[in-house]
Amino acid sequence: MQVTLEWMSYWFAKFNTDYFGGGLPQPRLALSKSKTRLGSMSCKKRVRLFRTECYGYTIRLSNYYDQTERQYQNVLLHEMIHYSIAYARIKDTSPHGTVFRGMMENLNRKYGWEVSVTTSMKVVPRAGGVPKNKTYLVLALETSDGKSFLSVVNPRFARQLEEQTILVRKIKEHHWLRTTNPYFSDFPAVRSLRAKRVSRDVYEHFAKDLSLESSL
Repeated sequence: MQVTLEWMSYWFAKFNTDYFGGGLPQPRLALSKSKTRLGSMSCKKRVRLFRTECYGYTIRLSNYYDQTERQYQNVLLHEMIHYSIAYARIKDTSPHGTVFRGMMENLNRKYGWEVSVTTSMKVVPRAGGVPKNKTYLVLALETSDGKSFLSVVNPRFARQLEEQTILVRKIKEHHWLRTTNPYFSDFPAVRSLRAKRVSRDVYEHFAKDLSLESSL
């Protein structure tokens, strides 16, 4: 998933009401392609009457990585904790000190979130991380009751599955197709006769637009 500014604005407002008492003015919201930070909270500083003040708060989320909505929500909450502490001028023991951890643990324990201090970049998939031009061998099936299925097949087991498909009387028709379409990137490469049910429109799109495999 990739987040948008509209998404950030919606969830900031909701989290502000639900968890921060509605007391946080909406900061500037921004997107980045940072490789090292999933999110960040920053502000500008100025000195007035011998006191340093913060203003121009900004929360950024990185779209460099491909995260679920739940993961992005946890990152946004992390940055909102930082913002809440800075806006209230609360002095913490460190950037992720006693105050921060107390607020984080309260959100996690009381509301079931999974806000963390840090996240290893090694376990977060990169957006668009599917290899370009990767070829998928796809088995398109239509059953006698009008249902449509698609399956990505491990090429080593294609001939075996072709023989099994012919023997299944419920299968009305089938086609072998090759494609580089990233639609299939989340499909497992099966070794047995398993497939994902799809709508008729999706089935016809691929059955019509992909090249037929002439032989296995």
